[in-house]
Amino acid sequence: MSSARKKVAATAGAAAAAALAVAALNPAVRAEARRLRGFIRPLDVSAGPPVPPPLPPGRTVLLDGIGEVFVRDTGGEGQAVLLLHGWGATADINFFQVYSALSDGYRVIALDHRDHGRGLRVGTAFSLEDCADDAAALLAVLETGPCILVGYSMGGPIALLLAHRHPELCAALVLEATALEFRDGLRERALWRSLSVLEAGLQHGSGDGVVQRVLRAAVDEEPSLDPYRSWLAAEFRRADVRGIVEAGRALSTYDARPWISTLPMPAAVVLTTADRLVAPRKQRALAAAVGATIFELRGDHDVPITGGTAFGRVTRAAVDHVAALARPAAVGRLAHSAASVRRRRTAQS
Repeated sequence: MSSARKKVAATAGAAAAAALAVAALNPAVRAEARRLRGFIRPLDVSAGPPVPPPLPPGRTVLLDGIGEVFVRDTGGEGQAVLLLHGWGATADINFFQVYSALSDGYRVIALDHRDHGRGLRVGTAFSLEDCADDAAALLAVLETGPCILVGYSMGGPIALLLAHRHPELCAALVLEATALEFRDGLRERALWRSLSVLEAGLQHGSGDGVVQRVLRAAVDEEPSLDPYRSWLAAEFRRADVRGIVEAGRALSTYDARPWISTLPMPAAVVLTTADRLVAPRKQRALAAAVGATIFELRGDHDVPITGGTAFGRVTRAAVDHVAALARPAAVGRLAHSAASVRRRRTAQS
């Protein structure tokens, strides 16, 4: 190598070393490095039996022309709240820390979506619209009247589609860690392009090791989860691999921007401030589009698991907020309906 080339190489090496040194001083980079080291360390294969946390009663409900769905339902006469879970999760994984926070004032209902958990296996391509229609059919069977819809991540689009397609069933919206669309970003496009690789990994069993590592990291962050670690892993295993991948593809084409302005019901957004999957700026854009009040929650996208009781508290605060806004609107709708009936009777007499 010539002297000039050696100087260039030495300069480049020094520059790279300096860049690494500067990066190492960045707290975010150091935190990410610690997270990666913790993630890749060898797994402890020992695990106890799957012991669930306290959960509401569960049962299957037959939806005419659709099939059987698994439902949690606290019952009671309070305002109904329908919980709609996120991609790859189940209702219990997503909301086990929310059930008790809501059940002392509301009738809490939750179902597993198609190909997730105990959800429907119908053999057709996954669609968010079908999930919204499943939820609408469930509310009709349970005769709940207009519900407060709480949607986390993928559950957000399902809630919005339910409100758009069946507005008579939606009293208000609480949208958590979600967005109007999931494709206008480099990270998201990379995620959707990797779905085929994800499917291959899950089909060949490597996904279980990833789940175990994710749960170990969650327990490291929130030690109170340790008794439920085996249960959480068993819940994740209930998913249909093909359906989960198809759900990801459905999210990659979802875009509520053309019709979001048509939704008149009150809304709140629970914004996860450290979310690396759904960027906070996208959550703020959603809040602006629906005129929602923002409730900030410090945490990443896994905050339903790692957030402890904070996730339950902020969800309850958001539900209480929209419930108070929805009640006058409901009274107004009833008054308008009664006035319409009186006008028709007057015209007929």
